[in-house]
Amino acid sequence: MDISGVLFIVVGLTAVVLLVLALLASMFRKVGPNQALIVYGMGGTKVVKGGGAVVWPLVQQGRELSLELMSFDVAPTQDLYTSQGVAVNVEAVTQIKVKSDPVSILTAAEQFLTKDSAEREGLIRLVMEGHLRGIVGQLTVEQIVKEPEMVADRMRSNVAEDMSKMGLEVISFTIREVRDSNDYILNMGRPDVAVIKRTADIATAEAERDTAIKRAQAMREAKISEAAAEQEKVIAETASHTRQAEAVRDLDLKRAEYDAAVQQQRAAADKAYEIQTAIQQQKITMEAVKIEQVRKQGEIAVQEAEILRREKELIATVLRGAEVERQRIETLAEAERQRLVLQANGDAEAARLRGQADAEVARVRGQADADVLRAKGEAEANAMQVKASAFKEYNQAAVLDRVVGVLPEVVRALAEPLASVDKITVVSTGADGAAGSGAGVNRVTADIATMVAQVPALVEGLTGVNVNKMIESLPETKRGNGREVVVPAVASDGTPVTSSNGLG
Repeated sequence: MDISGVLFIVVGLTAVVLLVLALLASMFRKVGPNQALIVYGMGGTKVVKGGGAVVWPLVQQGRELSLELMSFDVAPTQDLYTSQGVAVNVEAVTQIKVKSDPVSILTAAEQFLTKDSAEREGLIRLVMEGHLRGIVGQLTVEQIVKEPEMVADRMRSNVAEDMSKMGLEVISFTIREVRDSNDYILNMGRPDVAVIKRTADIATAEAERDTAIKRAQAMREAKISEAAAEQEKVIAETASHTRQAEAVRDLDLKRAEYDAAVQQQRAAADKAYEIQTAIQQQKITMEAVKIEQVRKQGEIAVQEAEILRREKELIATVLRGAEVERQRIETLAEAERQRLVLQANGDAEAARLRGQADAEVARVRGQADADVLRAKGEAEANAMQVKASAFKEYNQAAVLDRVVGVLPEVVRALAEPLASVDKITVVSTGADGAAGSGAGVNRVTADIATMVAQVPALVEGLTGVNVNKMIESLPETKRGNGREVVVPAVASDGTPVTSSNGLG
């Protein structure tokens, strides 16, 4: 089979399949959720709701039945008579639909499948009007007018069975209007209106009476309240004046207490200030003494450094010369020895000359060593003499420095009892008052200063050294406002020179 034959067969099969599908699509019937499809014919009757089914042509038939809500008026053209014999015209509105179960749908299909909407509503309206007529005949006009919900409930209960037989159900029934041609309904409310009006007039009169009574009672109570309020006002004003007077009195008392406390605190602060002033003055005096001591120690250190420098200079000058001389002598002796040795190598006399040369060399070396030792001893003696002379010149300054160095310790020992005192109470009877320099807290510092001034006399009594005379005996020259002490020194050539160190 060639390719064209194969293509023909494929196209044919495709066309057949498409034709079958189109035929099946044309036979498939669909309905929405508000409709029911009634399929009847071969295979019996089948109900399809909200779906679809295939309806085979020639052997089956399909019809649609609406399941939507039907709303229409129930208004009989003839008047309805109540149990009182009064003719009334009742208009109502009802909503009815086909039930959703398959049995009810089949029942409704039996009743209304071939009828249109108008025919279905006409049949249902006849049934509803008949039941409404029967219910109205059992009631009075007053019940129908005043209790429409009761009429609607009865209507739904009575109609339910007949509607169920048709596959229907009543969703709601509402009376819209009740009329009559004899003005019964209009006159029906007049007695009630008269009673209500009379009741209203009586209630109005009673209300006016009660209002007058209440007004009089209110006025009386208002007067009583006003008098009571006036009385309470007078009492309150009296109490207020009393409290104000007490408050003023308490304020004056508090102010007096505060003033006394302030005066007491001010006096304590003044005393504390005076004590702190005395302590600070004492510290200042001690620091001044320490500064003087440090200055003296610095001067002594400078003087000792100068002595040490002179001593080293003398040692270096004398010993270096002696050492050079010794080396020169040894060199000459060694050269002479070598010369003699060279001369003695030629003959027999050389041995004797060598012995003599060795003896001479030993003598010269011994003499050189003796000269070196003598020079070194003389240098050390000269240095010791210079040092002794310097110490002799510095004897009074050293003593004075030691004495001055002890003064801060003496002042600290004198002030130490005052530092350990927590509180000082000064009782002064001086004639110059508290502001004078000889009484009060100032007397304490004045006493300390007096004791410090007595320290030189104390030193003289214990050691026999008059500090004041020793200071006056030191040589001094005027340079500005300072004092200079002349310190003797020795130059490198042995001549005395002058070096000055200031004492503040």
